[in-house]
Amino acid sequence: MAELLSLQREIEVFIKEKAQAHSQAEQNRKKEHQAAVLIQSWFRGCKVRTYLSHLLKKAVIIQRIWRSFRANAHFIQMVKAAYFITKMNFYKEMAVKIQKLWRGFYVRKYIHNFYTRKNYLNGVLITNELVRREMDKLEEVHRRERENFQMMEKERERANQAHRSHHLLSTKQRPGIFNSPFRPAPDEMEQLLRQVKHHTPTSMAPRVWTPLLGLPGTPAPRSSRTPGSSLVIGRFSYSRPILPPIVSREKPTRPQINQWRQAKSTAVEGDFKRLRGSDC
Repeated sequence: MAELLSLQREIEVFIKEKAQAHSQAEQNRKKEHQAAVLIQSWFRGCKVRTYLSHLLKKAVIIQRIWRSFRANAHFIQMVKAAYFITKMNFYKEMAVKIQKLWRGFYVRKYIHNFYTRKNYLNGVLITNELVRREMDKLEEVHRRERENFQMMEKERERANQAHRSHHLLSTKQRPGIFNSPFRPAPDEMEQLLRQVKHHTPTSMAPRVWTPLLGLPGTPAPRSSRTPGSSLVIGRFSYSRPILPPIVSREKPTRPQINQWRQAKSTAVEGDFKRLRGSDC
């Protein structure tokens, strides 16, 4: 009986504890539910975030591969275009070179023959050299003529000066101004005055000119000098009383030089025509 009572008391205690436990569990159920929901939401969030990160990585990989493919395709297209341009430039350059060689060959062979041109230029050089030599000779002749003419002019001027200054010649009684006793030898003008003979005009006659001395194709004038003199004085008369010069001022003729010029020009023209005929 006592055991039954103790058993009942234990059952009552167990029921009370169980009811208390149920009431305590009912009190903690909302908290546990909220905690479970929080745990589930966190887990699901982690799962979704991991999946989104995985998708983002895969999208980046796909984009990288696609962009790399497009860049490679664009680069290949650029390389093909550059190669095509280089090839066309090379072909164009080679075509221009071939055309240049062909046109040069055609022009040199059929239009402007090199050897004919060379022969023509050699002929021109030879003709120019001949003409240059002849012109040098002619220039030398002209230079000598000018020198002779200048020398004759100087001699004529000196003779005229001597004629005008003949009164300054020394005499036996008195020496002239050009024959100073303090000089070891007489002056050159004194020697010239001694050689020149003074002429006095005797009649009023028209002026008669005599040709120059020392030029080709001109006769020598008559001399009016004394046997011991060294200067030749041409004789002519004036319409007024002035002293006569040594030689005349008439311009000489040069038939020999004119004939020589004509012959040389004819020879040069014949050589030039012959060279042009050989070139053609």
